[in-house]
Amino acid sequence: MPDDVQSIEDLLPQTDNNGDDSGVQAKLRDKQQEIKIKELERVIKARAEDLGAPYINLFGFPVSPDALALIDKHEAENLGVVCFFYNGKKIQLGALAPEDDAVKALLKSLENKYYARGEIYQISEHSFEYGLDLYRTIPKIRRIVQGVEVSENDLNKFSDKFSSFKDLQAEIDRAKVTDIVTMIMAASIKTGASDIHIEGEEKSIKVRFRIDGVLHDAAILDKELWKKIITRMKVLTRVKINVTDKPQDGRMIIFTTNDRVDIRASFLPTNYGESVVMRLLRSSAVGLAFEDLGITGKAFKMLSREIERPNGMIITTGPTGSGKTTTLYAVLKKLNNPQTKIITIEDPIEYQIDGINQSQTSEKYTFAQGLKSIVRQDPDIIMVGEIRDLETAEIAIQASLTGHLVLSTIHTNDAAGTVPRFLSMGAKPFLLAPALNAMVGQRLVRRVCDVCKKENKLDEETKKRVKKIIESVPEEDRQGVDINNLKFFKGGGCEACQGIGYKGRVGIFEILTMNYEMEKVILGGRVSEYDMRKIGAQNGMITMVQDGILKAARGMTSIEEVFRVAEE
Repeated sequence: MPDDVQSIEDLLPQTDNNGDDSGVQAKLRDKQQEIKIKELERVIKARAEDLGAPYINLFGFPVSPDALALIDKHEAENLGVVCFFYNGKKIQLGALAPEDDAVKALLKSLENKYYARGEIYQISEHSFEYGLDLYRTIPKIRRIVQGVEVSENDLNKFSDKFSSFKDLQAEIDRAKVTDIVTMIMAASIKTGASDIHIEGEEKSIKVRFRIDGVLHDAAILDKELWKKIITRMKVLTRVKINVTDKPQDGRMIIFTTNDRVDIRASFLPTNYGESVVMRLLRSSAVGLAFEDLGITGKAFKMLSREIERPNGMIITTGPTGSGKTTTLYAVLKKLNNPQTKIITIEDPIEYQIDGINQSQTSEKYTFAQGLKSIVRQDPDIIMVGEIRDLETAEIAIQASLTGHLVLSTIHTNDAAGTVPRFLSMGAKPFLLAPALNAMVGQRLVRRVCDVCKKENKLDEETKKRVKKIIESVPEEDRQGVDINNLKFFKGGGCEACQGIGYKGRVGIFEILTMNYEMEKVILGGRVSEYDMRKIGAQNGMITMVQDGILKAARGMTSIEEVFRVAEE
């Protein structure tokens, strides 16, 4: 407690030596105690005003167990701090000394861990003791998921029981409905799945996991259990249980010892019942370094040069799930330093990066609205999660022309489609041409599992096709690849990769940078993807297929995987 404030005991009247308190004296003492506590709170409130901190009296405040559970009781006692409010978006702490650096550091760590905005309130010792009492009166504080409990112990209990999809099916066949939902979540987290798909069919319910970008059948559920299972999921994700004829979106959070998993759920009516898709976002996922993205040779040098420029636009392109945002994060990490102000607007914030101001869109805070506000914050670098309309495009272009480096994504098939997409939105060619620095087309291919990797013999037709593609690659970009002795690999399937043959992913890229020929074509007003691709090839651009074949020749992926995700 601050030195200038008396303790509660000093402010309260003392009994006489005989300890004799009549009923009247007891009532008087209670009244005096109430007055003295009010005086103490008044003094503390005045102190809060002097510090410029908000004030709260916690006595009687409905502090929830999940808020208290964010801070260990021992740490709360040591720092004189209590977490009294948490709703998944906001964290509010009450502290005896809100100006204490240790308390501020604690709040910062909680904000980073739980992706929430935090605030520190001044509280009195009376409020603090009330908060500590709640630790003692609640028998067992457990972290909960938006009001419905899914504990880490439950996840571990089930995840330890299976190492393959067959094991998961066997456990599900003999489990209770409430356990089935937990099992599915535990299995998805253990296998590193990015999505859970639960789909109603005529005779059964199919569970599929998206692992490294590809869906795999994980389990079959009894059709008779479907209503109970989907009700459990709706309760967990806080959507309306009685609505079955309209799409609904919900979310939940799972806290483990070292991680937080945000789950975004989508419920869609189908002819066999509702289809459920859950997207798993792990807060512990660490973004790649720029050098580890997989961009090599001339393309790496070109992009490195473009991101060092003080203004202009870097645009990543590709379909959903092609790694566009990961590439932008890698660029941000490379450019992040104390001399540079970086602000982002994202949906959602996938990785938290120290030193960068990150904001998230909402119904009332769109990309366009956020970008207008961000420009007024005097940033050096701006990252916009996605350019999807003319208003956002025009603001981003103007920002890039007025001294800002703008990073963003756009949905096209490849780098060559970037300019035609901007123009189809209504962007002005004479502004777009000088604004664009680089366009990055990309896909993600699965890595061959290192444990069960073996040589893959290609048929003659595929050999000719592959050799023709490699021969078209400039010699400086195929270093380390013996064109006369090509070897390719595939995975045989093992326990380490769930029998899939692949584990992990790597990007394949094509990078188009602005030049005189390209600018001239853009200013002409009519630009096709073919025009852009032709200019890129004339300037030595490596296509995604070429980059993928080179990576396959170096043993990173398979030929089948490259042709699956990229077109020639």
